[in-house]
Amino acid sequence: MMTLEQRLTEIKIVPVIAINDTQQAVPLANVLVENGLPCAEVTFRTEAAEESIRLMREAYPEMLIGAGTVLTTEQVDKAIKAGADFIVSPGFNPTIVKYCQQRGVAIVPGINNPSLVEQAMEMGLKTVKFFPAEPSGGVAMLKSLSAVYPVKFMPTGGIHPGNVQDYLALKSVIACGGTWMVPSDLMDKGDWDSLATLIREL
Repeated sequence: MMTLEQRLTEIKIVPVIAINDTQQAVPLANVLVENGLPCAEVTFRTEAAEESIRLMREAYPEMLIGAGTVLTTEQVDKAIKAGADFIVSPGFNPTIVKYCQQRGVAIVPGINNPSLVEQAMEMGLKTVKFFPAEPSGGVAMLKSLSAVYPVKFMPTGGIHPGNVQDYLALKSVIACGGTWMVPSDLMDKGDWDSLATLIREL
């Protein structure tokens, strides 16, 4: 069975998605899977997140589904119950990390400086989210961190078609998170054909 790190390395791009309507969940999952990107990080920034993850999991059991913007232990419980494969948090909260470890679910917490990387390593983590990537120094900052710390990074925040290859070229980067291939306006309009085109262009 592949580890989360192995699956992310294989997929390379993690669509970060805020779903406003649960009716969007299955059509969106279908577009992602059918166009070669069987992965989604569904953020808990909307009320539809938990149910959307559940619907996507039921429709596509093999899809890699993360729960993003997880800020509380209650949200961790909801994500696990819905069927999320892993948890993503914007920052490094030791309480959330410990809780995920106790619950047996992988977590990729956000970091953007050396001290936070060391705290993550102290808790046994080997993969972290570099967030917000571009405002935090981008590729140059990641090169500096990678030269010192034996961890893998998932940069997110300011990633777009013009810079994603620069990030993926770094050996320490296993995948990049982004929103450009899943714009909310296309989802809200149900324009799945345009979404499919954006996803295929990856």
